[in-house]
Amino acid sequence: MTYTIATANMKGGVGKTTLSVNLATALAKEHGKRVLIFDLDTQISATLSLMAPTEFANYRKRKRTLKNFINQIIQPNPQARITIQDAIHRSVCNINNLDLLPGDIELYDEYMVAEMLHEKAFEVDRLDFEVVWNRFERTLLRQILQPIMSDYDCIIFDCAPGYNLMTRSALAASDFYILPAKPEPLSIVGIQLLERRIAELKKSHEAEAIMGIQLIGIVFTMAGNLFTGRYQRQVVQRINQDFTPDKIFNTQIPMDVNVAKAVDSFMPVVLSNPHSAGAKAFSQLTQEFVQKLNVAQERKTQPMNPSFATV
Repeated sequence: MTYTIATANMKGGVGKTTLSVNLATALAKEHGKRVLIFDLDTQISATLSLMAPTEFANYRKRKRTLKNFINQIIQPNPQARITIQDAIHRSVCNINNLDLLPGDIELYDEYMVAEMLHEKAFEVDRLDFEVVWNRFERTLLRQILQPIMSDYDCIIFDCAPGYNLMTRSALAASDFYILPAKPEPLSIVGIQLLERRIAELKKSHEAEAIMGIQLIGIVFTMAGNLFTGRYQRQVVQRINQDFTPDKIFNTQIPMDVNVAKAVDSFMPVVLSNPHSAGAKAFSQLTQEFVQKLNVAQERKTQPMNPSFATV
């Protein structure tokens, strides 16, 4: 069974990409899982965390990025020969079972999307535009994923901050979402806003489909010495009031210069410096993630599906 997970927060600078790539890498390297990273941010941070800019430029030149497949949905071309299997960068950082679908600095043209959806609404008995938009939003990434879903145990969407089309489509296509947050007051705002947005997204789609996305857990990132202070403890206590203990990861990702340095080597810290504090925290977090995913899936489906147990 394939699990789709979105890494999301309405606020930027909370470590979404760092969490996505290190979690994905640890799942593949330490737990033997087949993992695909989907880079949905036009800053392409996840892509450049796993390949050099020159390599990305080559993929983009040959139309081997996510943009190509979004364009195929907006403006279908029967002559198109590039498949998603062609575009996937396999065994990134020389890790078997760790793959990447590179993002792009320009994922889609908003005007073209609106024009295409308006035409569809008019063609189908002048169907309400909102219904057509919601349907497109819900199925966009699912259509792209469909040919390769069975190839992976876990597909991780690295979402952009904010609430754009790609983030909404990722949330609509996901079984679970993981929420990174810094131990500071603004993170509470970002968490609350995301929870509100997801509730609204579920409501807007309920007429045609039931969205079963669940929060797998909140991860505190960039925790430093100040985290032990009274101010930071108050932030954590506030989040503990809003969420049950099973929705908050026990593992916290510390401030570690090695995590930042890893970007220069175009590989996650769990590979570039596996003995660092940051790398050890990500490995521990991944173990906890696997356990939480098993528990969440057991609650979500009856009878229980095969376990996502460690190897």
